[in-house]
Amino acid sequence: MSCGPAHLVVLDVDAHAAQIPDRDRLLPGIPIPDQVNLDGLASGFDTLALLAAYRQQQDPAQDDTTLRVRTPSGGLHIWYLNPEPQVRYRSSTGSSPRTALAWQVDVRAHGGYIVAPATRTSAGIYTALGSVREPAPLPAWLAAELARTGHVIQKSPVPAPSSHSIGRHLRTGGARALLQPLVETVRECAAHTEGTGFTEKLNRAAYTAGGLVGAGHLDRAEARQELLEAAHYARPRQTRRSETIIDAAFSAGASRPFHPKGLA
Repeated sequence: MSCGPAHLVVLDVDAHAAQIPDRDRLLPGIPIPDQVNLDGLASGFDTLALLAAYRQQQDPAQDDTTLRVRTPSGGLHIWYLNPEPQVRYRSSTGSSPRTALAWQVDVRAHGGYIVAPATRTSAGIYTALGSVREPAPLPAWLAAELARTGHVIQKSPVPAPSSHSIGRHLRTGGARALLQPLVETVRECAAHTEGTGFTEKLNRAAYTAGGLVGAGHLDRAEARQELLEAAHYARPRQTRRSETIIDAAFSAGASRPFHPKGLA
C-alpha cells in the first residue's frame, strides 16, 4: 500500500536482533543521561516506549484505538491517518544517521509502502491485532516528534500536471507495484542473519528496477534509494557490499529495458 497517496503515517516497529547503538543514537535529538538504566533494551518496542515515556504519552504500540498489525518477524505496524494532508512526512529507517524517529522504528509515509494486513508471505501472515481495523488520526505529540526529527517535507511550488505527466505518473505507479513485492522480500531478510537468500533477492530486485528504469517507467534515483533502504534495513552492517550488488544488477537490468504488459 502506498502511504503518501493514502495519507498514511505508519510506524514500523522492528524486533530483530541487532547490536544496540550508543545511547545518543537511540532517540535522535534526545540525550539520555547515564543514570537512566537501559538494561533489557533490545528492540524498537523499547525505544518507542521510552520516547512515549519521555513525552508522558501512551506507548503507540499499546494504542488499541488504531489499526495495529503484527508482522511475521515479530515486529508491529502501527497505522495512523495524517489529519493534515497538506503536511507531508518523509519515510525513514530507525537506523538512519540522518532522519530517524527512534532506533529500530521506521516511518512509512510519503514515498513509502506498507504491507496490508492479512497479506500472506513466505515468512508468515501480517495479522491485525484487536478489533480495530481503521487507522486513527496521527496523535499531535507524534506529529510534533516527526517535525522535530526532520520528517516534514518542505513545500515547493507544484506546476499544474500536463497530460504527459499524468500518463507518466500512472506508468510509474504500475511499475512500483511490480517492484514493491521484490523489495519486501529483501526487507524480510532482516528476520534472520543468514540462510535467507539475501544476495539473490537483492540482485533480483535491483535487476528488475534497472529494467524498469531503462524503459522509462521509474525514476532511477528514487528506485535506487528504495533498494538501498531495504538492503540497509535487512543487513545494516553490509552497506558497501549491498551498494555493489545494487549498482551491478541495476546496470545489467538497465541494459535490457523491461516493458511489462500494460505499462507500455
